Amino acid sequence: METIRRFFEPPKQSFFLFGPRGTGKSTLVRQEFRDALYIDVLDPETFRTFSATPEHLRERLAADQGISTVVIDEIQKVPGLLDLIHSLIEERPGLRFVLTGSSSRKLKRAGVDLLAGRALLCRLHPFMAAEMGRHFSLEKALSTGMLPVVLGSDKPAKVLRAYIALYLREEVQMEGLVRNIGAFSRFLEAISFAHGGQLSISTVARDCQVERKVVEGYVTVLEDLLLGCRLPVFTKRAKRSLVTHPKFYIFDAGVYRALRPRGPLDRPEEIDGLALEGLVCQHLQAWIDYGADDSLLCYWRTRSGVEVDFVIYGAQGIYALEVKNAARIQPQDLRGLKSFTQDYPEARAFLLYRGKERLVKDGILCLPCEEFLRSLRPGSWPVD
Repeated sequence: METIRRFFEPPKQSFFLFGPRGTGKSTLVRQEFRDALYIDVLDPETFRTFSATPEHLRERLAADQGISTVVIDEIQKVPGLLDLIHSLIEERPGLRFVLTGSSSRKLKRAGVDLLAGRALLCRLHPFMAAEMGRHFSLEKALSTGMLPVVLGSDKPAKVLRAYIALYLREEVQMEGLVRNIGAFSRFLEAISFAHGGQLSISTVARDCQVERKVVEGYVTVLEDLLLGCRLPVFTKRAKRSLVTHPKFYIFDAGVYRALRPRGPLDRPEEIDGLALEGLVCQHLQAWIDYGADDSLLCYWRTRSGVEVDFVIYGAQGIYALEVKNAARIQPQDLRGLKSFTQDYPEARAFLLYRGKERLVKDGILCLPCEEFLRSLRPGSWPVD
């Protein structure tokens, strides 16, 4: 696949760039910072050098005062460098550090807050449809996801299986994030059934035969590895009794499908629908992060079961989106959006579906999901 220009715009100051493996962090920083001093701590010799003597970085920079940008790939492998980087930023205000990582867990323990205000926290997501342009296929995205490392392969299904095994081996087991790798493997299978639904820790714990407290820790591990996220309930000026459980999403539709077991009792349309919902979720998260917006991504659900899949709340307004994996729109499909706009008349409501036509039903704009995803770009809304 040809090189695809990403929507992520690097800040002018020092920043962390977090993102799951395979999202293209290394490729992006090499393209954007061609003249930078590049330090890849995944290289064994480089790792040993900077783990043993972090001051080697100061010595390297002292030898070349012309260096203005330093890229350190997978910074979580050498958290001991953070104190030195903090000091260097203070000493040389014109020096910029670009610190990439696939996990924030070690950095949290090592004191990443030391750089708060001096290094921004940014995220790189899987591809967005608009980034891919003519290469985007909704059917393929629902099947194999949007990870660059997967889409660039001739055997995406095989790469997805290897991707999950890589995380289990290198990020979870080798880093000692969990004590029982077998229990965590069962947890990954169980949590795949929670994708797109309300997260019940007790249910997941029962399904994978692990204590509830342990499962809560496992979910936090997934979030720290950027492999999953919890969406809170939108409760601003609530006029109805709402649920309290967050929804859970695996970060990529392809990874979700690779984790999700399938058997004779599983309906393909149910799995496809949840994959579509997850695909929209990952696009909305990227849209918020890349747009330098303070918007919140939530969902809305009353205790009586009336729900809206996604609510975006921010300076640009309130957007409510319902996602349906169907080519035809039924009256009941609009129920959640109509209830939400009754409570929040200032909200803009949209239904995304698998049909081909733009329609307005009961005052709600219904858009083909593929059209919406292709048009979603940071800084603007597809329908203005």
